[in-house]
Amino acid sequence: MVLNRISSLKENKHPLEWVDIPMPEPKTWEIRIKVSVCGVCHTELDEIEGRLAPPKLPIVLGHQVVGTVEKLGEGTSRFKLGDRVGVAWIFSACGKCTYCLEGNENLCDDFKATGKDVNGGYAEYMNVPENYAHPVPDFFDDAEIAPLLCAGAIGYRSLNLTQIKDGNRLGLTGFGASAHLVLKIVKYRYPNTQVHIFARKEEERQFAKELGAVWAGNTTDRAPEKLDAIIDTTPAWKPVVEALGNLKKGGRLVINAIRKEDSDKDYLLQLRYQDHLWWEKEIKSVANVTSKDVADFLLLAAEAKIKPEFQMFDLKEANKALIELKEQYIRGAKVLRIS
Repeated sequence: MVLNRISSLKENKHPLEWVDIPMPEPKTWEIRIKVSVCGVCHTELDEIEGRLAPPKLPIVLGHQVVGTVEKLGEGTSRFKLGDRVGVAWIFSACGKCTYCLEGNENLCDDFKATGKDVNGGYAEYMNVPENYAHPVPDFFDDAEIAPLLCAGAIGYRSLNLTQIKDGNRLGLTGFGASAHLVLKIVKYRYPNTQVHIFARKEEERQFAKELGAVWAGNTTDRAPEKLDAIIDTTPAWKPVVEALGNLKKGGRLVINAIRKEDSDKDYLLQLRYQDHLWWEKEIKSVANVTSKDVADFLLLAAEAKIKPEFQMFDLKEANKALIELKEQYIRGAKVLRIS
């Protein structure tokens, strides 16, 4: 399923086209994967609508990829044919710059994103450098692992950036693929931490309570108590302003979004320093993920038996899955069945 042009999903309900493309041949240090499943991510909406335009079109989207190693390029040694692997948003980085050497390859100027800078997993086959492919724990089946590669890994990074300790109060604004996995991580790592949910839809709030949230309200509601940290997983600005009003003194807001839509940017005019930012509150953005984030989270998820809630779609239904994501028909994650 290929993206050939940028368009608004309000006007174009079929942004991806079903086409045949040449079989990719792995380069030196690359492996070719026969794709089994690929998760659907909000970042794909940003790509389609031009907030995160790829450098060239056409492009195959998809960066939560699970499959088996089908061909080995020259110089590869990490995997053997038939091994099950996953591919995340990070396709490659230079490995030589200061950021990479310090373990912050997510900030590398030569960071390449799967499904943005190179063809991704909305296809039967794809290539990836072997060092950026991840062994899949046996505990998970293919569909279960796909959302963990981005929604889970970026949620894991976001949670680490909050710097919370067990017993602190955490808020999650927005409750989709990433947030529902963060809640499961918190229940395992921080059993005495109470999680508060801010979501627009009652079904999302009910879902959060089913998973262990102590309180769930609307985006504009005030939590029963001020919170130590909040993770924002929405594409909008309104939840950012509202979340800042729910933080305690010295609290931290972590924004887990690669882009924000401009549809409600006027809401930023309601930002008041004394109400939202004073008392040494902090705002921290999340930029991409590192390979270590992905690898560490997969091990944690297997150890904690964290599995996502998800809905399955066939590859030809990719447009339907994307439109449902755009229109906020969400319960957990969405996964495409490729083969």
